[in-house]
Amino acid sequence: MPLNVAVGVGLMEFPFSGAAAYWRWVDLCEAGGVDSIWQTDRLVSPVPHLECMSAMAALAGRTRRIKFGVNVLSLAMRDAVLVARQCATIDFLSNGRLLPAFGIGSPLGPEWTALNLDPKTRGRKTDEGLEVIRRLWSEDRVDFTGVHYQLSGATIAPKPVQPDLPMWIGGSSEAAVRRTARFGTGWQAGPETPAQAVQMVTAIKKAAAELGRAIDDDHYGAGISYRFGGPDDPALVPLFDAYRTRTGREPRDYFAIGDADAIVARIAEYVAAGVSKFILRPAARGDDEIIAQTRRLIDEVLPRVAARWPKPHRRPPPAQAAE
Repeated sequence: MPLNVAVGVGLMEFPFSGAAAYWRWVDLCEAGGVDSIWQTDRLVSPVPHLECMSAMAALAGRTRRIKFGVNVLSLAMRDAVLVARQCATIDFLSNGRLLPAFGIGSPLGPEWTALNLDPKTRGRKTDEGLEVIRRLWSEDRVDFTGVHYQLSGATIAPKPVQPDLPMWIGGSSEAAVRRTARFGTGWQAGPETPAQAVQMVTAIKKAAAELGRAIDDDHYGAGISYRFGGPDDPALVPLFDAYRTRTGREPRDYFAIGDADAIVARIAEYVAAGVSKFILRPAARGDDEIIAQTRRLIDEVLPRVAARWPKPHRRPPPAQAAE
């Protein structure tokens, strides 16, 4: 079955001068045929970040076509019942355009210290939270007894519009493989290279099969920072420095930099690894630069992606016999 390659865009920090510039960017993405918009999760930060669930709700009201999601929501830092209700409400009001994705949260995140949270409990709390969320989305009455959650006859309404609301999982540890195989309808890569991504895809498929489950081949994603230009562009210096400080990794190994062909070639490396859903983050700062980089993505990359990986044709429904 051919892969359905789709390209969305994402933000980590809030790079705009204000709300007006942000909405100008959102409108550009909506009109330009971008598949989806993604917001990085951060509860506390010394630099501006949009609160992800509030941003999803705002996007639901502003847009009509584009999908949106969080890459990825740190479930261990939140109450799962509230998250389940927020997701259901946003999906309901957007007529089924929410793309939920969950993770345990980076151990390097400032939230653990700032909010006095115990990072050692994040795996178990996330697993319990995922089960609670999944059941609240589909069941009328949920009883649950765990270490972190105890529910008695809990229910939420309205339910999500999507009858099987996606539950993508982030992370690259063995526990993330098991978590995706058990709960996930998809997997979203973080900093993984194509070589690392193919190992994850293979491991998840094997683990899911052992549990009697299967994850659609089209439900594996990756995030890529990109920039039209050269690697010696002075504008990249502060972005590279911030990336090294935040991750300890060399950004040149993870960014896609060059012309449209270079960016599409990077996408193709992931497609060969079994990944077909992409979040491309413009490596830029300032209103004009973000808009310019996004416009070039729309004008130059999206047509190349559509030509190289045409959308699979849906089979028409079988004709009914005349009575």
